[in-house]
Amino acid sequence: MSVASTYDLQAMFDLSGKLALVTGCRRGLGLAMTQVLASAGADIIGVSAQLEPAGSEAQKSVESAGRSFTGYRVDLSDRRQVSDLAAEVLRRDRPVDILVNNAGTIIRVPAAQHGDDIWDIVINTNLTAPFVLTREIGRGMVERGRGKVIFTASLLSFQGGILVPAYTASKSAVAGLVKAFSNEWAPHGVNVNGIAPGYIATDNTEALRNDPVRSRSMLERIPAGRWGKAEDVAGAALYLASSASDYVCGVILPVDGGWLAR
Repeated sequence: MSVASTYDLQAMFDLSGKLALVTGCRRGLGLAMTQVLASAGADIIGVSAQLEPAGSEAQKSVESAGRSFTGYRVDLSDRRQVSDLAAEVLRRDRPVDILVNNAGTIIRVPAAQHGDDIWDIVINTNLTAPFVLTREIGRGMVERGRGKVIFTASLLSFQGGILVPAYTASKSAVAGLVKAFSNEWAPHGVNVNGIAPGYIATDNTEALRNDPVRSRSMLERIPAGRWGKAEDVAGAALYLASSASDYVCGVILPVDGGWLAR
């Protein structure tokens, strides 16, 4: 009998009976994560600033997979709305097993013109909201002795970027939060990790992909030689949400085609 045959791979990645909360579920990476978690058996609480009251693509995808979907339209730059969301989720009879802090925003402005209003929006959305949600929802995970928390970090958790000081600051801090939460919660059976997507073909990178000069220079820098796909990141999310990653703690996993290794 081979070693591989001793593993039940289906059970390892089975999320049946789990409840996952995914922020930024309406499109792009968040939608792909929502779809893959539902396909693996998880019911979904979806959150997005522009989420349709009913009939969203996220809802239709989740329900077509035979799972339940509950949607919340929340402006994650507004701390009161974030706190209200956390309180509403905690009032539910069923606790959250998997928290995916994916929602984020980026505003490109030269540093010398980078106003306080831009700073506040980006920091509140990308850093404060994930911290508050993780603190409030993760508290129950610690008490129960199990749970998975996944942050969407960035290549700019490692690099400085250009024209995005608030975004870089927020994503660098997200990497720190992953480690800080993990250090406290890993002893209690809660895995806290992050994913750092590379250049993925989503709405956020459309302008870059449509610029032949910049697109070519980026592709030359990526060893894999292609733009990433949302499902590339979704696969990493499934791994970090599943029992396959039970001994993975405090990691920022780059999904970047080799960009950071170059």
